[in-house]
Amino acid sequence: MKPRTATRLAAALALGLSLAAGAACPDYQTAQQPPSLSKPAKKAFRHFGSSLLASLYQPWHMVHDSLVATGQSAMLVGKFDYDAVLHKDLEDERVHVYLYGSGMSGWQYLGSQLTDSDGKVYVSIGPRPAGEYRVRMVVEGDGSSVDGFLSVVEPGRETVLFDIDGTLTINDFEAYADYVGIKTAAAYYYAPETVRAYQQKGYQIVYLTARPYWVTRDAREWFGKQGLLGWHYRSNPYGDGPIPPNTEQHKTDYVRYLRDTVGLKIVRAYGNATTDIAAYANGGIPKADTWIIGSHAGESGTQAIRGDYLGHYSAVVSATPVAACARLP
Repeated sequence: MKPRTATRLAAALALGLSLAAGAACPDYQTAQQPPSLSKPAKKAFRHFGSSLLASLYQPWHMVHDSLVATGQSAMLVGKFDYDAVLHKDLEDERVHVYLYGSGMSGWQYLGSQLTDSDGKVYVSIGPRPAGEYRVRMVVEGDGSSVDGFLSVVEPGRETVLFDIDGTLTINDFEAYADYVGIKTAAAYYYAPETVRAYQQKGYQIVYLTARPYWVTRDAREWFGKQGLLGWHYRSNPYGDGPIPPNTEQHKTDYVRYLRDTVGLKIVRAYGNATTDIAAYANGGIPKADTWIIGSHAGESGTQAIRGDYLGHYSAVVSATPVAACARLP
């Protein structure tokens, strides 16, 4: 992209971010730069087994990202366990929950809850203004914490959806190589630049993956290494194994939720597998807006990305106009 073109896009996006809330682009900056948080005072774990668990193993907590429309309540779900392999749940222990994001001057305390028998807490929060929010959950017994994200959007927001494994990374097994510490997942050439371009143009970014919940931490670290935002990230809730079942159903359900309940306008979707092709179609995304990379590129009437993202970036992404929220009046 030429420097002058990049400058114009940045200016347009800046203007879009300053418009009224109903026309605002995603607020990617606020949630990335939270103020410091004074954690709650540590108190002894309620159970000796929990204390032993925390002393022997590293925390492997996660928070499920949530995306809702303005006027909708959100459910924030945290999962607390220890050890990358055992994933021993932290049961019946207190977790404190905080929120920070668009239009806020500091962290808001949302209260505390005890984890259930699956190591989870569920925090319901009422409707909030459109914006991006960071959720932080802190274990009282050892002070370990984990962040997730809440996106509140106006209906009609233009969105680009990405699968991850085999779509942004070069094959479907990269995530698990990362997980066992073998290597860092390799991204397709110009895949990160493609995602960043859409972000800079003012589009909402959604990552929809078949990965199980317990690789969320690795996924966020991978996004960071690629210079990408690690939200909105949606993993597979249907199973805990290395490759959870019902991948197609999981993705179909979530695409329908984004379109029919949240009201997002998904302008483009990226994938690599037959399950992506089927799920996007079942979710109502036209084949003309479905881009597939890898061995199934162009199948079933989808649009093909050949080799890597460089050609696609040059021919399609660069020519894509800025999102409606960022267009000059």
